[in-house]
This record gives sequence, C-alpha cells and structure tokens, in this order.
Amino acid sequence: MTRLAARLGLELPLLQAGMGAVAGPALCAEVSRAGAGGTLALYKEPPARAARLVREVAAATGRPFGINVVPEVTGPAGCLDQLRAVLPELPPGGFVTSFGLPAADAARAVRAAGHPLVVQVGTLADAGTALGQGAAVLVLQGTEAGGHLLGRLPADLLLAAVRARHPYAVLAVAGGIATGKDLADAVARGADGAMAGTLFTPAAESTAHPEFKRRVVEAVADDTLITSLFDIGWPHRPHRVLRNPLTTAVDRAPATFIATTRVDGREHPVPRYSAAAPGEATTGRIEEMAMYCGRSCTRVTAPHPAAVTVARVRREYESARRPAADSPQLHRIPER
Repeated sequence: MTRLAARLGLELPLLQAGMGAVAGPALCAEVSRAGAGGTLALYKEPPARAARLVREVAAATGRPFGINVVPEVTGPAGCLDQLRAVLPELPPGGFVTSFGLPAADAARAVRAAGHPLVVQVGTLADAGTALGQGAAVLVLQGTEAGGHLLGRLPADLLLAAVRARHPYAVLAVAGGIATGKDLADAVARGADGAMAGTLFTPAAESTAHPEFKRRVVEAVADDTLITSLFDIGWPHRPHRVLRNPLTTAVDRAPATFIATTRVDGREHPVPRYSAAAPGEATTGRIEEMAMYCGRSCTRVTAPHPAAVTVARVRREYESARRPAADSPQLHRIPER
C-alpha cells in the first residue's frame, strides 16, 4: 500500500490515463473493478453526454474511478461546465484528474465536491502551482510518455526534482510504465505510484481503432517520435506519436478531411493533422491520424482484457517489491 493507493482507495498504485478516443466507460470500469485507478476521458465531451458517461461507469463498478478533464483544450469555461455536469454524478470515492493545470475555479469546484484532485504536470514550477491549488496527487509526466507533452524532462529527473522540493507530496510518474517491475522501480525511486496510457490502449475494452491497437502492440520504442504535426484542435503542444506517412513526409500536405468519426449518431469530419486519435467509430485514412504512443510500447505485446493486464501488473509488482529470500530483514536475529 502506497500513499497514492491509500489516498484514492486503490488496491494497486496504478492509474489508467484518461485518453481521448481510448478511455471510455468500459475501460474505466474494468480497470476500476480490477483494483487500479480507472479513468474516464471527457476530452471535448458536451456536459450532458459527459454526465451520462459518468453514470454509465458508476453503474458498472462500485470501486473508485476518476474522470479526466483537459482545460487546455476545452478552455476554462468549458472545463467548468463539464465539471458542473459530472461532479454530482461522481460517486463518493471518485477522483478528478486534470491534464495540465486547471483554472482556480475548477480546482475549487472539485475540492468543494469532496473529491481528490489529481493534476498531471510536466515541470517543477507547475508542480508547485498544482499543490497550491489543493491537488491531492501530482502525476509527473516524462517525455517518454505518449500523447501531448507538458514538459521537457524524463520522468525520473522530474520525479527527483519535485520530490526534493516537495518531500511530502503524493507523486505518481507517467511515462515508461508497462509492467509491474516498471511500477516497482518508480516506487523505489521515490514515487507513490504511476499512471499508464500506452499499456491500456490495446485493451479489449479500449475504444481505440483496431488499427491503432495493432500498431501499439507491434511497435517498439523507436517507432515513436516527438513532433508538433498534429496541431489542429490542440496547437502549441508537442506530442509523442507512432511514425506514419505524415511524420516521414518532407512537405506538409493540405489539411483536407481524411476521416470521419461518429458520436451519438452524428458524423464529424476529421482533417489531416487533427489532434484527434482514431477511435472505433472512425473511418477513413486511419494510417494518417495521430496514434499517441509512449516508449513503453516495447513491453506492450498483446491486446489483453484490462483485468488481465492489471492482474499481471499486480503480480509483477508484488514480486518485485517482495524481499529476497536471503534478505537480512528475513534473517534478522531477534533482539533480547
């Protein structure tokens, strides 16, 4: 039991990232039921639909789960509208994760509702700001992580800097987590747990497009790169993705519509270089879309159900944390 697990009511100190087009109600609920921190992606969801999705998860699991907001994409007003819609639906014990710093009124709304605020940051300065906003947990994102990047440091260096400045903060790392040993190593370096996204992208319950899942499973670390290409809808933020025809092209192609995604029976066109990842309801030139993927993909080798993945990580974590048979601790001579 680490401070992260204790603070959020988890059996395993592992959070599943709230990834747009990936982390729907089924994945969130299944990870939660397995004892880890399932998280529902709200991304750009309209408030009424966001509330409906939270109710769906709450009906599927009695264990703690979280919701994820992205203030940088929705804007402060949009984020607050989402929170006002979903906070009344989030059961006791639920938590709220924010990708990047939330506005002060959003942070106050979460705290006033009695839910732990989990803030993902990428810099030492933002870590201090988030703690000042009342964050119960910080997720320290390293550059190994897939998706949009909040800083320029690898996870271990960011962890060392934040732990030195804020020795009593509850800290999780994001980036490079795909096995129980990865999780145990992070805890040994001073973290209280971790967050994983790439690990859960190929899961059976993930809403990622089948081609997206296939590519993550088959990829190795060097198949990913940091780029700023996929900036329509989320500008000015570099991101780690799988290489594709656009990342290897010499010139930028026209930003014409290349795909369509269906949400609640309505079709939405997707332009080339959109920040949107391909979901299961997306059709078109999937191979040209942003497939966010971290360097941990080397160790993600099969599209297992989420519960199987969490159980495997738990076994590996417990094994890695168990004292060796010849540990002096186990052979200590009792004091008289």
